[in-house]
Amino acid sequence: MNADPAPAPASRAAQSPLRRVAGDFFANPVAAFGFGLLCTLVVFAVFAPAISPQNPYDLAQIDVMDSRLPPGAASASGGTFWLGTDDQGRDMLSAIFYGLRISLAVGAASTVLALAIGLAAGLAAAYLGGRVETVVMRIVDIQLSFPAILIALILIAVLGQGTGKVIAALVTIQWAYYARTVRGAALVEKRKEYVEAARCLALSPARIVFRHLLPNCLPPLIVVATVQVAAAIALEATLSFLGLGLPITEPSLGLLIANGYQYLLSGKYWISFFPGIALLLTIVSINLVADQLRDVLNPRLQR
Repeated sequence: MNADPAPAPASRAAQSPLRRVAGDFFANPVAAFGFGLLCTLVVFAVFAPAISPQNPYDLAQIDVMDSRLPPGAASASGGTFWLGTDDQGRDMLSAIFYGLRISLAVGAASTVLALAIGLAAGLAAAYLGGRVETVVMRIVDIQLSFPAILIALILIAVLGQGTGKVIAALVTIQWAYYARTVRGAALVEKRKEYVEAARCLALSPARIVFRHLLPNCLPPLIVVATVQVAAAIALEATLSFLGLGLPITEPSLGLLIANGYQYLLSGKYWISFFPGIALLLTIVSINLVADQLRDVLNPRLQR
């Protein structure tokens, strides 16, 4: 007797949307590499206290005699500093793990808060229209007409330094991008037949907005949010490099780069070089993921 034929693989149409998106995403090797790199950096950041050779901000574990040692040098206690030390004797590898943790946390927190505010403002402007739309969009236009770094400098000068204040400044800068994106997507969906049918059925405005408009606005919003995480990390690093961002007790990658800037001309490149590489890899990995998400979630860009 002939053996039963192997079951045919499920067609693309029969796959769940999430599995289909995941398959399209990982079909690009560059995007898969970026996603793997980003996951690796996130693991390093989350488990920094467990995998770091030392706590770089515990004074009991720092020896001034180990300051500015080159990569691969041995410490006075017998360990090895694989990426060298900074001017205070802190292990650069450990400092990068802790700095990466703070940079990712600031970028993610500011993006989530700005996304919530921009989402609410954009949906209200698109669905209500009239004066609400006019006021919201004029505020968005005015804010987007100024450079983001200029607004950040003004806000930090008013609010002062601190993690919460930097996040507040980044939220103030970012929410306008989400509001404009959501409003544009919601206006397109608002004119379609299924929204008109929902109105004819006398559904509540809240149900129409959250059950019908919001799900169809999410694809472009996800792409914008991913890009803005990288933008928030880069802007926070710029502020910290200028000495206007996070305090020295909570150094991010930008502040680590700033700490070694004065030693570049003396040949001690590693103090700024390795944190700069970590910042570069973080931003590049996020942008690679965002670029592939844009292609996957936009049917017009798919082959």
